[in-house]
Amino acid sequence: MTFVSDLEPSAVWRHFDQILTIPRGSKNEAKAREYVLRVASDCGLDPEVDDAGNVLVRKPAGPGAEGADTVALQGHLDMVNEKNSDVSHDFNRDPIQPVRSDGYLTADGTTLGADNGIGIAIALALLEETKLSHGPLECLFTVDEETGLTGAGALSPALLKGSCLINLDSEEEDVVYVGCAGGSGQNLTLQVERRTVPAGWTGLHLEIRGLKGGHSGTDINLQRANAIQIVARLLHRTSQYQDFALSGLRGGNMRNAIPREAQADLVVEASQVKSLKTLLEEAFVRARAQFRPADPEMELVLEVAAPSATALKPDSGNKVIRLLHGLPNGVIAMSYDIPDLVETSTNLATAELDEAECRIHLSSRSSSDIELKELQLRIAAVAKLGGCDVETVEGYPGWQPDLNSPLLGQVRKTYARMFGSEPAVKAIHAGLECGIIKQKYPDLDMISIGPQIEFAHSPDERVEIASVGKIYQLVRELLVDLAR
Repeated sequence: MTFVSDLEPSAVWRHFDQILTIPRGSKNEAKAREYVLRVASDCGLDPEVDDAGNVLVRKPAGPGAEGADTVALQGHLDMVNEKNSDVSHDFNRDPIQPVRSDGYLTADGTTLGADNGIGIAIALALLEETKLSHGPLECLFTVDEETGLTGAGALSPALLKGSCLINLDSEEEDVVYVGCAGGSGQNLTLQVERRTVPAGWTGLHLEIRGLKGGHSGTDINLQRANAIQIVARLLHRTSQYQDFALSGLRGGNMRNAIPREAQADLVVEASQVKSLKTLLEEAFVRARAQFRPADPEMELVLEVAAPSATALKPDSGNKVIRLLHGLPNGVIAMSYDIPDLVETSTNLATAELDEAECRIHLSSRSSSDIELKELQLRIAAVAKLGGCDVETVEGYPGWQPDLNSPLLGQVRKTYARMFGSEPAVKAIHAGLECGIIKQKYPDLDMISIGPQIEFAHSPDERVEIASVGKIYQLVRELLVDLAR
């Protein structure tokens, strides 16, 4: 246990402190599930685990609320495992190291997992409540949200019995979310050809690091640099003035995180190393000037290294560089209907070059099914011009807002009574499980709320400590109001 258990409300932070010690990357939620089952058992409750590994815990109504409608609380067990390259941390073994700073909780060089560990902790604290006059509760803990929402996708339409659902996975304390974007992914594969590196050539390792990255949905509007495209940009510009060969390239770790780091390995005639470094540095100065407001810590590392045995033939190398430089990335379109809402975007999420092929993944989002499809076609067109095979990964649906929702009406009243003003009501440019759950339960009334979490999916992730108590109290009061 750490200082986190001493924060208030202790009912929530005590659970989050335990969660910090549990490995729970996507598809590795077994120990997190065991923790939920143990808490449920300690409360005298009988949980269900479905074939996908999702957990449902049903709790009877509190005192005097036995006749109220059932309400579902929902969050996901997994987290995004991201760390800075200079941090030694094994997400399958090492506990997250929490740090308190200026009213926020963050982690030491890794993601914190407040997304969605805080939501899980709030639900577990409510399972332990013994005197709250809420109606019957269904607490749903899903798996594998961060890499495709597959846990929610596997839910049985007969599982939930409630009339409304409160999703605990959004990240602005003064906002009630009533809609989200849908999304899909595309895998591009480019076959490459190599040749033996000539004698007398040497290697040059290039690395871009120090970028902020972030959530590829909620942070895409911040216009942060994409490390993969910065590397491609430097290589493309430099290739106009000097010959070199590309032998290796890798960037990005997660499909839903803006790449913070990327690297490339080059080979060049030994006599040309100095001029190659100069050209790359000049190209970097241009890129850094453009992105300095959003990514002031962007850094270029160039190191002379032993040459690799093989490198791409010129035609293959040019195709890889031009493709990565030319693919769409970032905000594609803003919403015409909702001010300041990104409608459509794509994230060049990962790229990796091996002996025979370059594999690239893009993750796209849109609140418009039509525009999402058009973006898929645009990416495929660019990719096929570059000679790629294109695979579209089955996506997830958006969640269309219902501004006449009774649950929305009640949370606005409860919030206003507690805090003296109404919350903002928004849609989010990210994928929430609400879209998939709504498909399975068309009559289920739902909203999404959560504490103030910033820079999720990056090592800068942080949660405002005071906002956690605020949201916990809001959920408690809302459950009581819904039972009246």
